[in-house]
Amino acid sequence: MIRTVALTLIAPFALAACATTSPGVSGAATGAAIGAVGGAIIGNNTGSGDARTGAIIGGIGGAIAGAAIACNRAGGCRHNPNNNRHSELYYDQYSGRYWYEDYDTGATYWQNGEPRTAPRRR
Repeated sequence: MIRTVALTLIAPFALAACATTSPGVSGAATGAAIGAVGGAIIGNNTGSGDARTGAIIGGIGGAIAGAAIACNRAGGCRHNPNNNRHSELYYDQYSGRYWYEDYDTGATYWQNGEPRTAPRRR
C-alpha cells in the first residue's frame, strides 16, 4: 500500500518536470501534479480510503484547471489578434505555417499555440 501511494505521489511531479513546452502543457502538468497529490490525500482520508482513485480524479481535474489557468495568464494558447502581447501573424515559407511572437517573453509560437522557439533570456 505504501509503495502505491508513494508512486501515486511521485509520478505527477516527475511528469511535471518534463513539461516545459507551452503555457498550456506546463500548466496542465503542474495542475495534474497538484491535483493528484491533493486527490490522493483526500481519497486516503475519506470514504473507502482509496488513494489511487482520489489521485486519478484529482489529477484529471487538476490538469484541466491548470491548462485553463496557464492559457488565461499567457493571453490564450492560440493566436489572438486582440491580445496586445501577440504580434501579427507571419508566414514561414519553409514549414507552410503561420507564427506569432509573444512580446512579453520573446518566444515565438505557431498559430495554434505550439512553441516555435524558446523565450529570450533576460
